Amino acid sequence: MSKRFQNIFFFFGLAVLALMVSQLDFADVWEHVRHAGYWFIAVVALWTFLYLFNTLSWYIIIRSGNPGHKVKFLWLYKITVSGFALNYATPGGLMGGEPYRIMALAPYIGTEKASASVILFAMTHIFSHFWFWLASIVLFVCTQPVSIPMALLLCATGSFCLLAIWFFLSGYRKGLAFRAMNLLQHLPFVKKWATGFIERHRDNLDHIDQQIAALHNQNPKTFFSAVMSEFTCRVCSALEIYFVLRVLMTDVSYFDCILILAFTTLFANMLFFMPLQLGGREGGFLMSVKGLAMSTDAAILVALLVRIRELIWTAIGLLLIKVGSDAKEIAKSDNKEIAKKE
Repeated sequence: MSKRFQNIFFFFGLAVLALMVSQLDFADVWEHVRHAGYWFIAVVALWTFLYLFNTLSWYIIIRSGNPGHKVKFLWLYKITVSGFALNYATPGGLMGGEPYRIMALAPYIGTEKASASVILFAMTHIFSHFWFWLASIVLFVCTQPVSIPMALLLCATGSFCLLAIWFFLSGYRKGLAFRAMNLLQHLPFVKKWATGFIERHRDNLDHIDQQIAALHNQNPKTFFSAVMSEFTCRVCSALEIYFVLRVLMTDVSYFDCILILAFTTLFANMLFFMPLQLGGREGGFLMSVKGLAMSTDAAILVALLVRIRELIWTAIGLLLIKVGSDAKEIAKSDNKEIAKKE
């Protein structure tokens, strides 16, 4: 990636991050962090481990479609963290991190293959959410009392998840790039741009869709491994809530933490257009914690500490944008290897 685009991504993310940090009550933040103590350190450190699952999922996809690739796992880890940082800071979620990932990966495997792998990784990431929510519905029925209104809500949510899973499975088999761009033609503000984009890049979109379908169809084990890596990440990320709740209570159920996470992420993703899903995440924590008969203090503490963790990792991800090799350095290293062989 050129230094120019690297700087654009970096300074844009930094400006949004500074705006979000400026909205914090620093005295209140410090009081809650001090109260959490070493549990807050555990929360921040946990994501060093969780991002490994995301990176592994993407690495499996890249390796499947490009057997002779030169992508290093640690470098991909850096790009993964930076990509999620841009997603957190960008309104619309995937509008920031995915272009960055494509531009960073393109010098290694080409733009079309990089686009296909990034789209497939994003699809797998979202796809795992629907499986996680569906599994959480089963967990809720098995561990919690279910009233008639709750049963209706669970049925509606389950139906929505099953419909989304069907849509993604269809997209995996036939490709989703063209379908996604075609969908944008029906949305206000962007439909004019989407129509022009499709006309200019119809062949490229078709090639990307063919590669997505090929990556999915050529090795079902690869597809299953990538999805399971993302799903495991969802389940393990409930440890974050478990660590925070241990600050307030000694008897914490991990099953309850999974349910809190499932409801919160479902509610927050309905507000995907907001940077860091501001307000949606906090509201989701409050409703889910109250629904499991926990105190309001627990909801406030969980929401605040998770928000601070997101800001810290967003800052780390943005700093990582400025670290590492660009396309010119990659080309130089390739030329050196060729010269050695000669």
